[in-house]
Amino acid sequence: YPSEFLMQKITEDNQVPVHLHVSVSLQYVAGLKGRALVEFFHSNIAEVENEELRHLMWSSVLFYKTPNVEVMACVLLSTKAIYFLLDDSFIHADEHQSDFWNKENSDCENSSFHLSCCFVLKLNDLQSVNVGLFDQYFRITGHSADHIVTCLTRDSYNTHTFIQQLMAVLSLLARTPSPEPVDKDFYSEFGSKNTGKMENYELIHSSRVKFIYPNEEEIGDLAFLVAEMDGLTNLPSLNILLYVLAFQVNHVEGSAQNTSSLQPKTLILTSSDLFLFDEDYISYPLPDFAKEPPKRDKYQLADGRRIRDLDRVLMGYQTYPQALTFVFDDVQNQDLMQNLTLDHFGE
Repeated sequence: YPSEFLMQKITEDNQVPVHLHVSVSLQYVAGLKGRALVEFFHSNIAEVENEELRHLMWSSVLFYKTPNVEVMACVLLSTKAIYFLLDDSFIHADEHQSDFWNKENSDCENSSFHLSCCFVLKLNDLQSVNVGLFDQYFRITGHSADHIVTCLTRDSYNTHTFIQQLMAVLSLLARTPSPEPVDKDFYSEFGSKNTGKMENYELIHSSRVKFIYPNEEEIGDLAFLVAEMDGLTNLPSLNILLYVLAFQVNHVEGSAQNTSSLQPKTLILTSSDLFLFDEDYISYPLPDFAKEPPKRDKYQLADGRRIRDLDRVLMGYQTYPQALTFVFDDVQNQDLMQNLTLDHFGE
């Protein structure tokens, strides 16, 4: 162990997306090849001796406890667990994480060591996997709020490959069979249908882990939301042509070199409009233990423009990821109208 084919595959997958910045510790991991990568896994990450590394993927991740902090991670799938090797900047990103991440090695910060946190989700604790719309992301759910992670692959191929590898590894697990179903009484039988939760397509794996895929209702809800934004009354005339997780580029001027920050956005193209949404990728559908709905809606409109106002599209010539600049000719008139409204008609 391991086979040459597997080592070659893991080496090929060990590439950080060029548009995302990672810390020095993760750059070191990204520089490892073949056997060195497998040895690094066994000596630094693996929890038991007979564990096998099966798949490696670089992805942005979100945690249920910190839904606003997207962090880069190296995701390692073994025959025992899923490991998320995290960028060390994540520890300092949010003060409210002290109960979630216990930072014990703060005395090492000024030394030559580069620390990374590793979040471990044992396969035996895995309960369900929710696949997002058009395979742009997936959410892994364990038995508590600490064990819910969303991987924002922004790539249907990476999502599909990881899910296939995960199913293959789960097939190796020996789990006790499910208990016999209990006869339901009248109230529980009819009460459970009024929870308000949307029924999605479910595939229950032999390991009893649920793989949940979106159904037509999710697209229908999204189309209805977009139609409301657009003021359309004739819903059948609205078509969602494209749904993609992207980044909005905000140029930060005045710094040493004009850098650009990337804001995660959901881009939705319809037959008449282009929308940017701030989407909650981690809170929906609600986990079973959630006592109350999330603080924000699943989709929050960030920007929306009419296609007929689109003047031109500028395309960069670099390889993936492709940068697109949309130039609209309605901005000036729109601002003028808003200012007039504010000045002359009060709030």
